[in-house]
Amino acid sequence: MKETKTPTDLALAPEAQVPDPDAAKKAGFWTKLKRGLLMTHTEIIERVGAAVAGRAVLDATTLDYLEEALISADLGVETSLELVEMLRTTTDTTDPQALRVRLAEEVVLLLERAPKAKPIGDGPRVTLVVGVNGVGKTTSIAKLARRSKDQGERVLLAAADTFRAAAIEQLALWGERLGVDVIRQAPGADPAAVVYDAIQAARARGVTRLIVDTAGRLHTKDHLMAELSKINRVIDREAAGWPRETILVLDATTGQNALAQARTFAQVVPVDGVLLAKLDGTAKGGMAVAIARELKLPVLFLGVGEKADDLIDFEPRAFANALLG
Repeated sequence: MKETKTPTDLALAPEAQVPDPDAAKKAGFWTKLKRGLLMTHTEIIERVGAAVAGRAVLDATTLDYLEEALISADLGVETSLELVEMLRTTTDTTDPQALRVRLAEEVVLLLERAPKAKPIGDGPRVTLVVGVNGVGKTTSIAKLARRSKDQGERVLLAAADTFRAAAIEQLALWGERLGVDVIRQAPGADPAAVVYDAIQAARARGVTRLIVDTAGRLHTKDHLMAELSKINRVIDREAAGWPRETILVLDATTGQNALAQARTFAQVVPVDGVLLAKLDGTAKGGMAVAIARELKLPVLFLGVGEKADDLIDFEPRAFANALLG
């Protein structure tokens, strides 16, 4: 006689188990991170391997080669020197994989000692996005908007980079693609006036996140500082009590120039965190470590592609493993 399975038996059958949505999410994150760091990862593997090839001990010459390998990946000079000194005093292995594992462990420690992002309060919040022209600022804003929208937030964009007509048009196009409204005025308009209109619209529409694009004219710092100061005064007056954050977008492909930009912007406006864009197009992915270690700025997000969902959280251990593992 054929055995009949009860509903309980069927519920316990392996094929009836519900997939873990978190596992799929983590797999997607890891795939995007590895893709974003592929060029940097490949170069580090090759350079570390070349530095220790045929060497039985970790001598001064080998350590010099390793130092060059880390600097070339734009981990920063100070960071690279610290990592090499750590190897000098804690290990004598010349096995490339063991060296990368040891370096990854130390990078995690460096990143975890860096400042953390400040907590964002409840209620509607304003995000100012700053960065020089050409770093991928507008695309990064679209990614932040897509991310917030996917998390159930009501998002509004403000095109306050009125210096460039192209910036307004590009942001408006992204708004259409994402189904997100964009507050804008004519090119050359007062950026603070755009922000004023955006705050009024955000309040009227029940928006929970207002993301503001700003001009990136570092060659006229005084003008930029005055512009951002005026925008901040408008926010203080019209959105009193709203949580506020300033995110600096840096282009990973520019290497040490990105560090210089970050230093300059930090002098002009308080920066709460960094979004490192264009990570997938460079072998300088170690820049994230230099930003955290040398500039004492938290890295918040990594841009790992051109699509609106190609933005991932910065997680120190996962980053170090993808970089050096």
